[in-house]
Amino acid sequence: MNEQQKTELVAAALEARLMAHAPYSHFSVGAALLSADGTIFRGANVENASYGLTICAERTALSTAVTAGYQTFSGLAIAAAGGVSPCGACRQVLAEFAKQLPIVLVDTEANNATREVTLEALLPDPFSS
Repeated sequence: MNEQQKTELVAAALEARLMAHAPYSHFSVGAALLSADGTIFRGANVENASYGLTICAERTALSTAVTAGYQTFSGLAIAAAGGVSPCGACRQVLAEFAKQLPIVLVDTEANNATREVTLEALLPDPFSS
């Protein structure tokens, strides 16, 4: 992921965050997933009154990409208050497709400050069959 792609991913994640459905937690998250060919897929968290049915922004973006026929990814940006990293479920699902995925965490409470991590650092030993 180059600097221009990083900038575009951050912007897409910030835009996606505005579409979140978070009436229970009031914690909106946006994600933008970069495919190997440069296509960006957006996702937002979608909460449900039955909390276990809530889907995270990262998995929304990934599901959209896979449904469109994509399975190779080269970057992810996540925008949320505090610049949070993906939950464990999202880490495992992302590892199915890109174990060394570069991830940009965007802190919407700190003037959209970013920090970069890798999925491998967040999930060093993913489950696999």
